[in-house]
Amino acid sequence: MSLITNQFFIGFCINFILIYIFCKIPLMTKEGWISAGILGTILWGCFSWQGWMSVVIYLLFGSLVTKIGYKFKKEQGIAEKRGGRRGPENVWGSAATGLFFALMTKFNFANEVLFKVGFAASFSAKLADTFGSEIGKRFGKDTFLITSLKKVERGTEGGISLEGTLASILGSIFMAFIMLRLSIVTTKFHFISVAVSGFLATLTESIIGAKFQNKYKLSNELVNAIQTSIASVFAIVAIILYSYFLN
Repeated sequence: MSLITNQFFIGFCINFILIYIFCKIPLMTKEGWISAGILGTILWGCFSWQGWMSVVIYLLFGSLVTKIGYKFKKEQGIAEKRGGRRGPENVWGSAATGLFFALMTKFNFANEVLFKVGFAASFSAKLADTFGSEIGKRFGKDTFLITSLKKVERGTEGGISLEGTLASILGSIFMAFIMLRLSIVTTKFHFISVAVSGFLATLTESIIGAKFQNKYKLSNELVNAIQTSIASVFAIVAIILYSYFLN
């Protein structure tokens, strides 16, 4: 294959040019932009522009929602560090699961559809988590610990609010819709599975945050990777069961 038609080379060139142009925008740290470039190159090589665009949309909306009410969240001591700019740990913590499924499609295993569903679900879960967390911290009137429903302070690990929960549902549906429009997933049932799995994994992440994160000193990035993996498993199992009972 000619170098100039190789999808990974095309992805590298496009990411290099775009990051060079836009790296002054305070969405990421320098190291974060480098990580995003590596991620983008691999995704373009695996899924062409559609996979790349889906993650660009995720990063854009995830960064924008973090900025909502940032001054208020900073005053409360619950804002994201670095003014909400994403570093390499944020990029890889959010994208590791999706990257794994993207790479699996290049090994010509039996069912590429399942890998694409897993990819889509991982990012639906992460955007749901970001929407829920950031909107909940700013606009949530009452925050409750998911495991006991005891009222807790904003920003408490495992804390949920009605406003944040609704935002999580919106984030998961929105990301699943993007995946459908970009043909990462292609059927109505795949769309539903991705959206529902993304939201359920976000609730599961809150349970992990409440019961295990502080106890075992789990980093936010590790919890993110666990959450996105759970979403992928949920969605893939749903597709397998649906296919089994349909046949």
